[in-house]
Formats: sequence, structure tokens, C-alpha cells
Amino acid sequence: MSANYTNMRKVIQEWGTFRHEPAVYEEQHIRSLQFDPFAVQSSMRKGAPFELDLSYTRAMMAFQLFISDPKDILIVGLGGGSLSKYCHDKFPKARITTVEIDERVIALREDFYIPKDSDLFQVVHADAEQYMLDAESIADVILLDGFDTFGLPMSLSNQRFYENCYVALREQGVIVANLLNNDLLLRSYLQRIRASCRGQMFQSIAWSGGNTIAFGVKQDDIPKWEDFYVRAKAIKATTGLNLTQHVRRMQQNYNKQPSIENRNRISSILQ
Repeated sequence: MSANYTNMRKVIQEWGTFRHEPAVYEEQHIRSLQFDPFAVQSSMRKGAPFELDLSYTRAMMAFQLFISDPKDILIVGLGGGSLSKYCHDKFPKARITTVEIDERVIALREDFYIPKDSDLFQVVHADAEQYMLDAESIADVILLDGFDTFGLPMSLSNQRFYENCYVALREQGVIVANLLNNDLLLRSYLQRIRASCRGQMFQSIAWSGGNTIAFGVKQDDIPKWEDFYVRAKAIKATTGLNLTQHVRRMQQNYNKQPSIENRNRISSILQ
């Protein structure tokens, strides 16, 4: 038997039956949040609880290529708090607000060293769909990572929700959406995000290959590709994050998108 299979069998034995409720699973160096034995919602290295363990979370930090000094970061989905903790640590002057619908997930915050609420850090127990309804120009960055036991909820992936997220963005802001590559509706999600952001969308793939990361941008003047590479190099020097690979993937995917003429046509239709 492979080590992976042995570990999976051990997990199933510990869980017994699929409870479909958040629980903490312990390994030697890793603590994870899971809804069932097969779906890791969040992963934390015990020796580095404020760093990003999963590759898709590091990929989402490529928003820094578009905006380097956000004042307000809004996160949909708490999980084990990886995104929330990292942003709070790396952007100490920014206000971090995390919206989480499941109070059972929030109750586990101490297990993952999630900071207590303060003026600059807050976990809000709310339905993100409702939270976004009346939100206008409240965030510079919106990170979408809200999943339940069955995947990405329709309430957090429909056209109206993405439109509301765009309205909630300030000028020069960025929406970052974590999407699963094995989701049959992936192409539809990308089309909705692109339409909501008036055609200004970039996409990359996390290193492990299981996640597509979409970046919807509310900017009139998008940096040139050479500027992105320069920014990626500077970010790696200060944070250790290798975003150059994501610039390359965004460039490749952007060249496959509709022409500028077609994107402008989409924008004019939506206005």
C-alpha cells in the first residue's frame, strides 16, 4: 500500500462515518480543517502557523501584482484562517475582515491561532451573499474562498454575487477567486467573473494544479507584462513568494482570452 492510501485509511477509521461537519485533524507537522476525510479545507504548519501551506493560498497572494498597499482586505470564507492570518501579518496597517457563515468553523479559531477581533482584524458571522448586497466601495482586495462540504455554493458563484463583489471594490481594487479545476462549472464561473469585471480578468493555476485562481481587476490602466515581472521579483525579495510563475501563466491565459475589441464590446453591453 502507498503511504497516501495508508494515511487515508487511518483518517477514515478515525472519522468513522462522514459527518460533514468541520473538524480538526492532526498530523505530525500539519493541522488541518476538514469536513470529511477527502476534503482538506485548510492546512497549517504547526511550526509556522502564520505562513501559507497550501499552494492555492500562495497563488491568491498574486493580487499584490495589481495593488501593493491595500487598506481594506475582505475575505469570504474563514476555514483555518490561513488567508486571514497571513494578510494580517504581512499587511499590519490594513483592516482585515473575514466573513464566515458557519459558526462551527469560527468556534475552531483558537486551534488555528486565529487572532482575536480588534480594530484591524475581525471575523464576521454572516452569509457572504447577504453581506455583499449593500456593500459599496468597502474593500481594495476581496478574496473569495468560501466552500462547503459539497464545493463552491451557487450563492457565492452566481452572476449577481460577482457583480456585487465588483461594486464592493474600490477603484484600483482586485477580486481573487479560488476555483476548483474539477468543477464542471469552472468555465461558467470564469465567464461570470470576466463579465462582472468588464472583461478585465486574469487567471493562473496553483502549483499543485488542482485550483484555478481568477483575478478580476477594477483598473483602467493595467500594468504592462514587463512591469508585472519586475513587481514579482520585488515581492519575492521581500516575502519569499514566487509569483513569477503566476505572471507567466496569467500572460499565457490572457493571450487566449477574447480580443480587446470583444472585451470592449462586453463592457459596453454591461454598462
